[in-house]
Amino acid sequence: MNQYFNAGACSIRRLMLLLLSVSTCVVINAQEITTYQFRKVSPDKADEFVKRETTYWSKVAKKAIDKGAMSFWGLLERVDGAESDPNYLFINTYPDMDADNGDIWNPAPLFPTIPVAKIETYSMSRVASQFFLRDQGWEQASHTKPEKDFNYVIIVYHNSSDPNAFIEMEKRQWGPFIKSAMDNKQTAQVGWGNAVVLAPTGSNIRFNSVSFDLFPTLKSALLQDWKPDVKFPEAGLDSLMKMTKAMPDREIYRIVKVETKQQ
Repeated sequence: MNQYFNAGACSIRRLMLLLLSVSTCVVINAQEITTYQFRKVSPDKADEFVKRETTYWSKVAKKAIDKGAMSFWGLLERVDGAESDPNYLFINTYPDMDADNGDIWNPAPLFPTIPVAKIETYSMSRVASQFFLRDQGWEQASHTKPEKDFNYVIIVYHNSSDPNAFIEMEKRQWGPFIKSAMDNKQTAQVGWGNAVVLAPTGSNIRFNSVSFDLFPTLKSALLQDWKPDVKFPEAGLDSLMKMTKAMPDREIYRIVKVETKQQ
């Protein structure tokens, strides 16, 4: 993401979803902050936008990850048909949000001979919103190969009466269930995680936590089929519903590219 021209930060953790990880093991660090930045890119500029981000800015991010200034960078494209809404999402994770990260998004050291005008993407996109989150639970199928199977993610936006309690309930009730279902191939889903929103918050914000479901194909994300013998944790789901203030929104994204630490 071109944050050399926009000082804001962005991230899902190892989704990516994320975010979205290409590692086989996800370690959640409570001190890390993840940012989601939603961008709107017009269709006629989308190809060039993606080309520049994956050719240049992913490498800039990878350099920062190798130095320890970041731990995750991801670019996602929304694919559920909501053309009027932001259609791209950047997910970045920072180990230390208060560190001097000013040089992270300077492309000159990696691309000294390429004019900045040929690299930047900020002029061809509009920032719709940005959120800061802390990643919490994570489960993935024991048989999954993230670099091959993490291709689509459903981001679920929850609005609950107590987001921290909601997150803890998800981790206790849904986490073990979905892990077992994925391992036993009772679902096509291959990864699950959640995160609490740190900022912005308030009555005008439509969600205060998120969860994300990872799938290998768009078809599997759309259908979300379950095997007939699945036994859902009904008591846990009832408890979650009691804390829910509104039905959750869901958005489907294609994972365009991810850079992360190798475990």
